[in-house]
Amino acid sequence: MSRWKTTALTQRLGLAAPIVQGPFGGGLSSVALTAAVCESGGLGSFGVHHLTGAQIEETAQAIRLKTKRPFALNLWVPHENSEDPPLTDPQFEQHLSLLAPYFKELGEPLPTRPERFSPRYEDQVAGLLAARPAVFSFVFGIPSPDILRQCKALDIVTVGAATTPEEAMALDSAGVDMVVATGFEAGGHRVSFLRPPENSLTGTLALIPQVVDAIKAPVIAAGGIADGRGIAAALALGAQGVQIGTAFLACVESSASDIHRQKLFSPDARYTALTRAFSGRLARGIENRFMNELKAHEGGIAPYPVQNWLTGQLKPAAIAQGRTDLMSLWSGQAAPLLRHRDARSLMQALQQQTDDALRRVAGSVCPSNRTCLMTTHGDRFTVEA
Repeated sequence: MSRWKTTALTQRLGLAAPIVQGPFGGGLSSVALTAAVCESGGLGSFGVHHLTGAQIEETAQAIRLKTKRPFALNLWVPHENSEDPPLTDPQFEQHLSLLAPYFKELGEPLPTRPERFSPRYEDQVAGLLAARPAVFSFVFGIPSPDILRQCKALDIVTVGAATTPEEAMALDSAGVDMVVATGFEAGGHRVSFLRPPENSLTGTLALIPQVVDAIKAPVIAAGGIADGRGIAAALALGAQGVQIGTAFLACVESSASDIHRQKLFSPDARYTALTRAFSGRLARGIENRFMNELKAHEGGIAPYPVQNWLTGQLKPAAIAQGRTDLMSLWSGQAAPLLRHRDARSLMQALQQQTDDALRRVAGSVCPSNRTCLMTTHGDRFTVEA
């Protein structure tokens, strides 16, 4: 049954299984999780969009102390004025006033406007190139041709995210090595960049074969995948690997808070929704009071990265006080399938479950007296007697 593990993704990066740990931004990634996934045969990832260039280099060094295997660093490409948002002081105060009741409720003083709301992208890219990870993955657009050329010269594999076939084709035309096709079931941010994310909500089962048919680059499936059945389905649709987020976020090695992880394993995880309340960009998380109350004030929500910075000032106090009603609880729609709480057991289970799922497929399509093999060939997944 191990034939399914030989794909364009595993061959390019020398992985034991075509499983990518989704990169988590906002401090949810961890060196421990990235290394654990790598050591278990997958591609561990670390979301570094909140870090400076120097911090990115330090993070890569820390990962290399834990594993010698390939890993990915993930950045957000500047999108919709996020690099330097045109915001006056009165506008900042107006956006802050919308959140003032929550600061008061948590006993926190109102923050003052920072010099910047996020690190400089060009400094981040410089740090990433200096760190030279095996993989540079990115969302919300396409890095410049010069950056892509530098990656190629340094033998850094580039992986871009798409939410539509058109975005996948744009990435492919730019020379990006692999494309993550992410369905709307995925947790966290909707990473659309050609059209508004509200108009780019294609489900994984519909999206993957469309992207596979549209581009030459290998496709990695994401969104709503949390067990081996999802992996088998993605491979059958032509994907050369899968990217799994929520199941790894729930692992003890991630930097998610304990109360966030508890929510992922609770009945509340059955109910997720898309919201701009926490970051200013559309993202999927477990429904809570903050998300629902800000629905009535969508016009007053600050753009990213301003809103992201503002709610980031609330988050430490909310976590300390156990206030899951006032913090982001990123989660995909497959959270009810979660069973494992550490990365190594999760990786082991995913591979065994995929073997089992493919064995069931073989049993349903092959005569009982014949042996069948499941193999991926480019964009085709076949059962061979």
